[in-house]
Formats: sequence, structure tokens, C-alpha cells
Amino acid sequence: MAKDTTGDGPRGTQTLSRGLSVLRLVGEGTSSASGIAAALDVPRSTAQRLLASLVAEGCLYRIPGKGYVLGPELIHLGARARAQQPVLALAAPVLQRLAAATGDTVHLGVPDGDEVLYLDKIDGTRGLEMRSRPGQRMPLAFTGLGKSLLCDTPDPELRALYDRSAPAQAALAGRVPPRPWEVFRDDMAETRARGHSLDLEENERGIRCVGAPVRDIEGRIVAGLSVASATPFLPDERMARLAPLVIAHADEISRELGWRPDDDR
Repeated sequence: MAKDTTGDGPRGTQTLSRGLSVLRLVGEGTSSASGIAAALDVPRSTAQRLLASLVAEGCLYRIPGKGYVLGPELIHLGARARAQQPVLALAAPVLQRLAAATGDTVHLGVPDGDEVLYLDKIDGTRGLEMRSRPGQRMPLAFTGLGKSLLCDTPDPELRALYDRSAPAQAALAGRVPPRPWEVFRDDMAETRARGHSLDLEENERGIRCVGAPVRDIEGRIVAGLSVASATPFLPDERMARLAPLVIAHADEISRELGWRPDDDR
């Protein structure tokens, strides 16, 4: 009879698969050996052996009177996984697909203080030149990409950000003057409600964009994605059509980072 190990071969693969299933079940709240055995459709003795191995490796704890809970080794592995999966690498193929689907310029950015730091840019196919570039910083409050990063920011923090950023925006030659606070506040309320941001020539004259937030495993906004083009190519009706596409691609990156839509929507 073949020995049930985690080595090479079908039995080892089956054991590994079952072990991962046990971790998922415990993470979802199944805490007893009998419950895990039933969910896996295996004898209780098999479930107990799997549980004992996972406890020995630090992947699970067994708490008397409560059952099994996830252990510290998974916390360490999760932290390492997050460090090894930067949003830029995960987002690259998604950006390429979005750019190909729209023909417009696609940006990826992350928050950096009061600004958005552009991590990536894929030029559109319409022959437009935009001043944005990877490594550039622009104000969060006055760009479509930046506003997508502010979807979860409460009004008091938005007001403080606006008060810090508006004078700098107004002082820069060539920038569109900042809108009054009340207009910005109402715009952000609408942005939160619809789940995506719009830039109607608020940062660069003649340029519009649609943006959406990217979330991590905890639901926090960690990046933003946008599609931008010259105003003639982004009339209101096309922006409305593009919004679900931009959101879908941002959500795809979020899922790669571990986010699940049911967690916070």
C-alpha cells in the first residue's frame, strides 16, 4: 500500500491538495476535525493526521474548547507573499490588455503623501502626447488617477488635503486652477457612490480620464488605474461606456493582490 506523504507522485499531490483545502476551510470558519473530514469527504482519522501535520508546521493552532485556527506561519508567509508581489508586476499584463481594448493611454499610480506617483504608462494609439510619465508625481486632489485613490477618504481628511494642495496647484503655470472646495467635495461624494473617478480637464486642459481604485487583500486602496485621452476622444457618453471596463480591470489587479469583492462591496 502506498504511503501517504507529501513527496512526488499522486498520493503526495493529493495530500498537498488536501492540506491546502484544510487551511482554506479553517480560514472560512470550519474549526473541528469532524467538520473538516465531512467537507473533504475523508475519514476523520485522515483529517486528524492532516491537522496534526499542519499544527506541527505552525500553520494551525489547536485551541481547547474552540478547535483549530490559522497559525503564525501563515502570517509570515502572507507578509512575504505581499512583499514579493508588487502591484506593478501584477498589473502589467492587465494594463496592456486595457490599452489594447481602448486605444487610449493607460496609467497606474500609487499614493505618495499628497500626490499620486505614476508607476507605469502605456501610450495610446491615437498619436497624443501627454506630459505624464512613470516616476512623475501629480496632486491627488486634482487628477482623475489621484481621485480614484481617495474613494475611501472621509470629508475631513479630504478638506485637509484640499487645503494643502490647492495653493500649490494654483501657483503652477499651465495647471488648471483648483475648483472651489464645495465643488471638489461634491465630486468626491459622487466618485465614492459610483466607484470610479472622472477628470474633466481638471488637471490638464484638453485631457479627460476615467479612473478606478485597486485594493489589497484587506480592502485598502493601494493603487489606481486610469484611461486618459484628448477630450474629443472621451465625450461624456464614451466615458460612461468605459467606466465599467476600467473598473473591471482595476478589480482584476485587486484580485491578484488577494482582494475579494464580497469582502467590502
